[in-house]
Amino acid sequence: MNNQTVIAVVDDDENIRKLVEAYLHKEDFRTIGLGSAEEAWALWTSDPPGMWVLDIMLPGMDGYELCRRIRDEAEVPIIMISAKDNEVDKILGLELGSDDYLVKPFSPRELVARIKRQLERWERLHQPQPAAALPSLSGIELGGLLLLPEERRSFWHGTEVELTSKEFLMLKVFAGHPNRAFTREELLGYVWGDDYFGSDRAVDHLIKRIRKKIDGLPLESVWGHGYRMREGQE
Repeated sequence: MNNQTVIAVVDDDENIRKLVEAYLHKEDFRTIGLGSAEEAWALWTSDPPGMWVLDIMLPGMDGYELCRRIRDEAEVPIIMISAKDNEVDKILGLELGSDDYLVKPFSPRELVARIKRQLERWERLHQPQPAAALPSLSGIELGGLLLLPEERRSFWHGTEVELTSKEFLMLKVFAGHPNRAFTREELLGYVWGDDYFGSDRAVDHLIKRIRKKIDGLPLESVWGHGYRMREGQE
């Protein structure tokens, strides 16, 4: 795990923000403290950090909207913190792309432990995959879709499409197994890792993003089961 990863801590409560940063500094992490989502978004567009700890209740733009904006552009670890402990609020945070959700008041040590866990998972996700775990590293074609894993490039009918790491990995799984129906749990294992403990709604959110980027992709829902990509259909 790389402790030089810069972690942005976004919370309008200065005391909480400084407390979280102090605990992270003890673990040799570098941090940037921000009091609003607008400041955080400005940082994202100029010098994006490697991880985010986001409070939901912020002045102006809230943490949900900030999470959605970041996730629409890239895959980066995000932990949401909030005084809201309703299941609906947790699910919404996970659906928007957060990797974890912690309710206030929380133990700073627990937050640090979760941050470490997310960074370790992130590093594993970006390590070369064993040949047996995923389809071949050569070019993968399915209908108008072409994936080049070694170059990490994707094309739809000859036009290159920019995908995040998880989007690319999800399509790699589907394209390598045309017509096979995957459960959400299976897809979580392939893309997020077997130790992921968030909601399986994260799969639905990722599928939604892929469909938005690639119009006409034969990626269909399988009622009561999960998803599959049809061969020979567009």
